[in-house]
Amino acid sequence: MSKKLAAKASLIQAPPAPATELGTTGERSDTAEARPKTAPGSMALFMASQSAAVKEAEELRGKLKAFDGARPVRMLDPQMVRPSRWANRHEHSYSDQAFGELKADIAAAGMNVQPISVRVVKSEVLNGSTPLSEPTYEVVFGHRRHRACLELGLQVQAMVTDVDDRTLFEAMERENRARKNLSAWEQGVMYRRALDEGLYPSQRRLAEAVGVDVSLVSKSLSLARLPEAVLAAFASPLDIQFRWAQPLAEALQKDPDGVLVRAAKIKQSGQGVLAAQVFSALVAAPGPKVLNGSTPARRLIEGAAGRSAVLARDARGRVSVEFPAGALSESAEGELAAFIKELLVRR
Repeated sequence: MSKKLAAKASLIQAPPAPATELGTTGERSDTAEARPKTAPGSMALFMASQSAAVKEAEELRGKLKAFDGARPVRMLDPQMVRPSRWANRHEHSYSDQAFGELKADIAAAGMNVQPISVRVVKSEVLNGSTPLSEPTYEVVFGHRRHRACLELGLQVQAMVTDVDDRTLFEAMERENRARKNLSAWEQGVMYRRALDEGLYPSQRRLAEAVGVDVSLVSKSLSLARLPEAVLAAFASPLDIQFRWAQPLAEALQKDPDGVLVRAAKIKQSGQGVLAAQVFSALVAAPGPKVLNGSTPARRLIEGAAGRSAVLARDARGRVSVEFPAGALSESAEGELAAFIKELLVRR
């Protein structure tokens, strides 16, 4: 029996060793010899390898913590970025010395070192039917840096974020105050638009949201609501100061016609009048030095037998003649009409 078992055993051949375990001579390599031959050894090797992987993962997590809350920065074509509908910079803001210096800095660096913030414009279409082929972005803050890159033909460095209108408005307002403050008029236009669009229910709620005094919001709004004729009297609306809001509002309330006439005359003069001088002329009490012949005036004309009339000129320069009731007969009125007609022909 034992001879038969021995014969059968001799027929059994062991499988060849894997190529990874054999050297060039066909002998087992050192790595194969290093493999544990027992179950506890294999488990120990497995735990050691897992420990190294866990340690590496922990190190990576530690490095990623430094980027918690960070927003990805991209280089975008400035032509694919549009100003926000809450944009508050007047065109004159892009032609002053400060903007020129900013533009020069960006040109020297070859990019805007400080990224702007943008959000993706969703569901945009062209001509009401054709979807945009590329994503379009809207500036959250950084309109001046975007404009500089656009004029220089440089890509704009931008952080892409997802914000709603109110968050955008508040971020823009804070960024403006942290960098180049808006002018009083620009600030008012921004606040007026937010209220008109229903972004905030009241001036107080708006003031609380952006962290400014409600009186500042009120003054800003007063300037933003000045008539176009008054704004046109200044070389730039950016020159108008906060402290002028109340006097201008009072002047318009007391003598709206006179203020508008004075504003039109200043505009027509075409002279480089300083903003402070324009303000003084607009709010000054009527006087010949300010109005140059448009001062409201009344002149008494005395006739015979105690009869009289009043020649009057209002702030707009309109002239009228007033007679007491019954002072003119029907024929005298005809003579007066004929005389006025003759005057008009002469002019």
